[in-house]
Amino acid sequence: MKHEAELHTLTGAYALNALTGEELRAFTAHLEHCESCHQEVGEFAATAARLAAAVSLPVPVAMRQAVLDRIDGVRQLPARAPLASSVRFTTRLTRRASAFVVAASIVAAAGFGGVALWQHEQVEQGRTEAQRAEQHVRDMTAVMAAPDARTTRGRTSTGALASVVTSARLNQAVFLASGLPPAPAGQTYQLWFDDHGTMRPAGLTPGDGSVLMQGDPGQALAVGLTLEPAGGSTQPTTSPLVLLSLPA
Repeated sequence: MKHEAELHTLTGAYALNALTGEELRAFTAHLEHCESCHQEVGEFAATAARLAAAVSLPVPVAMRQAVLDRIDGVRQLPARAPLASSVRFTTRLTRRASAFVVAASIVAAAGFGGVALWQHEQVEQGRTEAQRAEQHVRDMTAVMAAPDARTTRGRTSTGALASVVTSARLNQAVFLASGLPPAPAGQTYQLWFDDHGTMRPAGLTPGDGSVLMQGDPGQALAVGLTLEPAGGSTQPTTSPLVLLSLPA
């Protein structure tokens, strides 16, 4: 059985249903009397739900509307006429009708071809975005469920809860925020690794939620969060909203 202090590091793995056997039984018992772990599990579970929802991408509204707009411009086929009436057409009318049908078919094919190509591009774009989101979820899940995952918690100057989960084995970190308001217009939240006093950019975050930090923690002593101009900065331009010390 794990030591009591080690059980505190299993919150992420528990929220992702990654614990089994004796570890699961020990942590479940520990969770009954540990308020901080209970809160952290809830936050991780909510984050996992948001990540799962992010992978599911609805059909773009523009695609549906574009198809509906083009339907009215596509000529429908006429009702099938009895064979007896068709033989009354003269050869000349038949030839003219055939030429018209061929021309209309070419126009319709071109129209449908354009719609099909546009739809294909939209589907491919959606598929690429979904694959990117899935990979992002897998990367964050791997860090949070890593056997050596360590969590540091704190609060920003605005009162939002902030957490950092690090894995030395994977050499990656995940930042999570709860209660962090959207950045003001023209600004963005930026993450930093504190390398013994030198702040190293570690990616942007929109606000509430979670993000896989860019770059590896390396020998960083802490993780910082600041408000920066849109697009981010090479060095912090404001005081950190929070500075979370990382485990040695």
